[in-house]
Amino acid sequence: MSSPRLNRYLPILDWLPGYGRGELASDGMAGLIVAIMLVPQGMAYALLAGLPPEVGLYASIVPLVFYGLLGSSRALAVGPVAIVSLMVASTLGELHATGSAGYLTGAVLLAFLSGAILLAMGLARLGFLVNFLSHPVISGFSSAAALVIGFSQLKHLLGFEIPRSHLITETIAHAVTHLGQTNVATFGIAATSLAILLIFKSRVASWLKGQGMSGGAADASAKAGPLVAVLVTTVAVWLFGLDQAADVKIVADIPAGLPPLTAPAFDMALIEQLLPAAALIAFVGFLESVSVAKSLASKRRQKIDANQELVALGAANIGASLTGGYPVTGGFS
Repeated sequence: MSSPRLNRYLPILDWLPGYGRGELASDGMAGLIVAIMLVPQGMAYALLAGLPPEVGLYASIVPLVFYGLLGSSRALAVGPVAIVSLMVASTLGELHATGSAGYLTGAVLLAFLSGAILLAMGLARLGFLVNFLSHPVISGFSSAAALVIGFSQLKHLLGFEIPRSHLITETIAHAVTHLGQTNVATFGIAATSLAILLIFKSRVASWLKGQGMSGGAADASAKAGPLVAVLVTTVAVWLFGLDQAADVKIVADIPAGLPPLTAPAFDMALIEQLLPAAALIAFVGFLESVSVAKSLASKRRQKIDANQELVALGAANIGASLTGGYPVTGGFS
């Protein structure tokens, strides 16, 4: 029998003894779906952060294991997320050129600093701070981040470069004045993907139920829209050779194997530059993660320990920094 104190710091010891075969089957299916989706999603978020796509994959392995051992939520998925990716890009873009060695070094160090801050907050029992943040602040921040993230992807939707800017108006103005440079094939792929996502979100579940499928299975199938979009467009690019025939940008080669265990480069000058951003990333990541965890827990009559979430997220970020990843948290996706 484990002690209550040990169970508090290792929640897995609390629920694992009563884990049943039925839960294993359900969790296995959920884990398979999450794993499949993390491949394109992790790469996409890494590109949003200005990092090589494999960095998103690295950030989707060890951090999940650490959170699974230490987190108090039994449903939260931890990994790269859009808001944190955008914050990483904004921070490092002012210090290094995108794609440079210094940029990647800074991303890894950001993960370590964010993790250390979260871990220190958890050990200091500062989880109660989340109770003082109002819902309008969370909603406003999430909505604004969604707009910024959406417009930052215009260059991928239209197929030509758009300079990074802190102002959405500048991004839109550049896109409008350079519409003649639009890559028709790239835009067609983006439009097809959006159409698939919208159809799956609004119509597939009701259509499947009308065909006699059970409500649970229909709702689960309707959530496969992103996977279908990735598969359909990937096959189209490969089948018609659009990367060669129409200059459609592809991810190309990804380094094989797992990332080596390496310590972040501790440069005091760089640490001083990144520390304020790391603190903000830690706080925003914690806020997003706890908001989602509490929402999921309320549906299952479970309890979330905010202090333990700080510890778990801190360990997850430190794990990301030791395996070539960048800051992670629990996301809305």
